[in-house]
Amino acid sequence: MPLTNGEDHPDTLLLVEDSDTQALRIRRMLEGHGFHVHRVASGEAALDTLDEGLPGLVIADYHLPGMNGGQLARQLRMNAVTRTIPVLILTEGIEPGLEREGLESGADAYIPKSSDPALIVFRIRALLREHAAHTPTLRPERVFRRARIMVIAPEPARQQAVPELIGQLRRDGHIVTLCHDPALLDPSVLHDPEHVPDCVVIDLACREFDGLEVCRRLDEWRQEDLLSGNVPLRILGVDGATRPDAREFAARVFEAGIDDLVSRDVGPAALALRIRVLVRRKLLQDDVRRIETERQAREIAVKSARAEAAAIASKASLAEALEQANRELADANHKLIETQAKLVQTAKMASLGELVAGIAHEINNPLAFILAHKDTVARGLDRVLGMEAACTDPAHEARETVLTKCRDRVGSMNMGLRRIQNLVLNLRKFSRLDEGLFQLIDVPEALETVMALLTQKLGSGIVVRRRYEAPERLYCQAALLNQVIMNIISNAADAILAAQPDDMSTRSGIAEGEIDIHTFLTHNGEGQDSYVFVITDSGPGIPPDVQERIFEPFFTTKPVGAGTGLGLAIAYSVVQAHHGSLSVGTAPQGGARFTISVPWNAGPGGESLPPAQSPAGAGYLARNEPPQHGGADQ
Repeated sequence: MPLTNGEDHPDTLLLVEDSDTQALRIRRMLEGHGFHVHRVASGEAALDTLDEGLPGLVIADYHLPGMNGGQLARQLRMNAVTRTIPVLILTEGIEPGLEREGLESGADAYIPKSSDPALIVFRIRALLREHAAHTPTLRPERVFRRARIMVIAPEPARQQAVPELIGQLRRDGHIVTLCHDPALLDPSVLHDPEHVPDCVVIDLACREFDGLEVCRRLDEWRQEDLLSGNVPLRILGVDGATRPDAREFAARVFEAGIDDLVSRDVGPAALALRIRVLVRRKLLQDDVRRIETERQAREIAVKSARAEAAAIASKASLAEALEQANRELADANHKLIETQAKLVQTAKMASLGELVAGIAHEINNPLAFILAHKDTVARGLDRVLGMEAACTDPAHEARETVLTKCRDRVGSMNMGLRRIQNLVLNLRKFSRLDEGLFQLIDVPEALETVMALLTQKLGSGIVVRRRYEAPERLYCQAALLNQVIMNIISNAADAILAAQPDDMSTRSGIAEGEIDIHTFLTHNGEGQDSYVFVITDSGPGIPPDVQERIFEPFFTTKPVGAGTGLGLAIAYSVVQAHHGSLSVGTAPQGGARFTISVPWNAGPGGESLPPAQSPAGAGYLARNEPPQHGGADQ
């Protein structure tokens, strides 16, 4: 199973074996136990595959072409991401110290290839179990990078040790480049993350170039690289010349910026070891810098996420506060409109009460005078008629006829005066100043008073049907009947009149319609009785979209100047003051249906029995009237 797509494969084993025969045998043995195996032939190829995906375990032969198994393990341990991958070395080598060298290089286990396959499988499973608990959670874009080393030295023909050093470094898994002329060095290479060397090895004993000057130039370039935030490269000098001023020369070398000075006499293996130490520190610093960069990026991301969450929460809080403020403003505006409507209605009713009281007073005085003298005139006419009965002259019959006609006219005047007296009495009842007080009201009498005041609007064509099935007395405000019922009936008459056809000549210009007033008691589940008024008409009804707004102050469907839009709003407020409800709907015949429901209270000393138990029996049906034209006049 190849390692591809840049994903980790913890269930895949990376087999590093140069022998095709051994690789096939080991692969079949591992796949027979359920493992997925990816095979490469060299340590360098194994390092290159790590960027494609991390295996769960590396199985490597110790003797490999180029980099051996110990050097491969050492490279894995130098990387922060791959250092936790278990490394198992399989080999048939019997050299002394081979196992110790492999384990010291970073391998986790050393097993001969001739061992029992079951033992190899058990050891692999144990290593995988340990690795599962320490798998890194974050994986960088590039998992593994082989160290890059640049060697600045003359032609290899002149320096036989250079090829040996390069071969040793490449066996360690490093990428080695050779530069013969320092003047050809490009400073941009030192600032390119993909090509900058991790370590530069300079031959200080050659005569072709000045090694100290090269060190100074490299140090200047790496100082610029250091200021940009990158980890600087390492510089190692190799000196094999015999110098009388060795101490002063060493001081000048280190002042030039070199990191380590090695004598050529130590040999390629020891020199490679010193280079390995410098490279390890450089790669570790690269890992630390990378980890710190990732940590800072995560902190920035976390802070950004928190700031964004805080901004969202702040916006939500502001939106909620704005919504709350809008609700409060709407409530305040609604209360203001209601208060304004109540003030307007209060002022109107106060003015109307004063006006009606003044009119009633001014009419009552001459009315009482006329009524008092009317009886005197009637008695005088009766005496004159008695005296005329005894007369026998020829003009007797003419005088008696005139006197009789005058007496009849006085009787007609009495009917008109009594009607004026009743009208003034009804006006005084309707506009009484104590209407805000709760008192015991005779409902049928109050409703008949309302009908009398609406006689002119109802005319003779609108029939008012009464069905009083509730108790006669109700403890309430007079405004409940005087204002609420009157407004609803008046609106019903206006609706019936507006629905009449334009040409009413066939009916002598009289509007025809029906208004039904029905009262009854209802019982709810809480034991509280409700006094219900249901008023229906035969008009065109109220559209559903208008029904939702008819109780709003100043809302009216009448023409301009024909209504203020306060009647039903005040009616709704009056019903609410009684802790009742006022609703509108559609009557069975298509007109409007208003339902008023208030808690029933007979008041102190009032009736407390429901209609079925009251002395009148049959729910006060005795007050029902048959359909009549000119209902209020009847």
